[in-house]
Amino acid sequence: MLVLAGPGSGKTRVITHRVVHLLRRGISPSKILALTFTNKAANEMRCRIGEICNERSMLISTFHSLGAQILRESSSAVGYRHDFTIYDESDSTKIVKNCLKEAGYEDRGGLLKSLRIAISNAKNGLASQRQNTHTRFDSIFQSVFNRYQDRLKEYNALDFDDLLYLSVEAMKRSEKVLRFYQNRWKFVLIDEYQDTNASQYSMTHLLVGGHNNLFVVGDPDQSIYSWRGANIANILDFEKDYSYAKRVTLDQNYRSSSTILQAANALIRHNRAHHKKSLWSNLGKGEKIHLFIAEDERQEALFVVEEALRQVEKKELPLKECVIFYRTNSQSRLFEDACLKSQLPYVMFGGISFYQRQEVKYILALLRMVISESDFISFAHTVNFPRRGIGNSSIEKLKTRANALSMPILTLCREGCCKLTRRGEKGLKDYLNLIDALRGMAEERSPLKEIIQRAITLSGYEQVLKEDPESYEDRKENLRELVNKAAEWSKERDSSSLSLFLEELYLKSTLDSTSRQDAIRLMTLHNGKGLEFSLVFIVGMEEDLFPHINAKNSVDTLEEERRLCYVGMTRAKCSLYLTTATSRFMWGESKVMLPSRFLEEVPADLLTLVNKERCPRTYGRGRRDHKKA
Repeated sequence: MLVLAGPGSGKTRVITHRVVHLLRRGISPSKILALTFTNKAANEMRCRIGEICNERSMLISTFHSLGAQILRESSSAVGYRHDFTIYDESDSTKIVKNCLKEAGYEDRGGLLKSLRIAISNAKNGLASQRQNTHTRFDSIFQSVFNRYQDRLKEYNALDFDDLLYLSVEAMKRSEKVLRFYQNRWKFVLIDEYQDTNASQYSMTHLLVGGHNNLFVVGDPDQSIYSWRGANIANILDFEKDYSYAKRVTLDQNYRSSSTILQAANALIRHNRAHHKKSLWSNLGKGEKIHLFIAEDERQEALFVVEEALRQVEKKELPLKECVIFYRTNSQSRLFEDACLKSQLPYVMFGGISFYQRQEVKYILALLRMVISESDFISFAHTVNFPRRGIGNSSIEKLKTRANALSMPILTLCREGCCKLTRRGEKGLKDYLNLIDALRGMAEERSPLKEIIQRAITLSGYEQVLKEDPESYEDRKENLRELVNKAAEWSKERDSSSLSLFLEELYLKSTLDSTSRQDAIRLMTLHNGKGLEFSLVFIVGMEEDLFPHINAKNSVDTLEEERRLCYVGMTRAKCSLYLTTATSRFMWGESKVMLPSRFLEEVPADLLTLVNKERCPRTYGRGRRDHKKA
């Protein structure tokens, strides 16, 4: 059975009551297997069932925990002893690094990180090696992958991905193992089926092959994790895989007003890859969706925070019932600033405060060295990053010498009062040249945004970020936001004072804005899945931002962006605000923005324009034909 469970339709209740129903029909708990994706979800399911029928002995597990259990019992089928070790990410990376060296290659340009990702993807995709060898990377991958697997077997160790990959292999290689698990669990239930990847799909297919008793719950319209390997085709093609299957659609929503659901339905119909369903609610029509079009991103942030405060007071809502959703983490900075200015407590979910992010802290520490000769903490944080041959022991030696001579750390370095290795001395000279170049710009009152851009370029920090392809774009956007912040600050205060700028940022970043539990929530749309709020703001709804520019290369990725918007909209119970800006700062320069196509896909009669005097001239300007995308 395929249960298509729309947002707010009570899917967790459905799957738990299905288990309870089986138990009441006399099915032995030992014959039931329920699978989900997180330990939290498994625990919640277990507790709900226990509260209803006081039965907790059936196996409710994550896919990876199930894989570990299968391998503990059947590891000999894949050549392992049952007492194997499970390596964490750090241990696995060390082995890949050694294998890369053994194969005669150097870790340059982020090769190690790329290989680690490729190995994980290959295992989750159930491919032991790439099918083509047309590129140098494919050749390196094959060589390293084989060595890596040999080394793991030699150590009797598995990595996290092996828990799925090898448990599937065990059932494929041994008919005895396969029949054992097919007979063990006669009733298999899976939650969030739209999030399964190739290995989870194959594991499911093997487990139910003897009886075909499979009950899955999910929603293709909420499939937003393809970047983790999730394959939406698994749920879309369920009835092809199991031609005798029944389909049940849960389209009554118990969370949102009818207006919000009508808008979400209209939006998602633009996707080709989805099962037809139409959410409905008995909760009443509710208020229209609010659309606000700002002159720029600062006006947008100010409006959102002020409106949140107004609505919270007017409707007597707890602050935790309000959320600000954005597409990328870098967007949080403006809303953090606005919350701090309004003394509105906020909590960051699924991320850390903008000013505490590693790349932002590094550049700010570098700038603090520009105005200080004595800031040892900032010195230690920046002097060997990127690597300049000045390790921890050399830094400690410099500190001890500076203390003994009562000399500022940079003065000591300039006067050469402490011996280092030849490489360390060259690295220290390069570091001092960097600080002096930036200090010269500050003394000449160069624009702050130019100083920060120069710091990013001269330090070589962007090249360091490229070594981690997975996080490069997000971290680069955070640096762009820091440049934007500097440009805004200078314009607002008509000042280019680096010391005043850093002082204000320090005071902001050290405010305890998360100490109160009742605080407004700030998070990316990806982190909002499964949550609900009375008051929801989805901000930055512009082309190239949402949908993101990197997702516009194909219909599949664009449709996932639309599903992400659908998920965000259906988090709202009562009030939903969509905001966009007609211009936005990018690397310190103002850029004209076009409204997101997703705004155009919401029926106009469901919207109310908050700033009516501007909207008729801007909303829908130059409407584009995006219907096919």
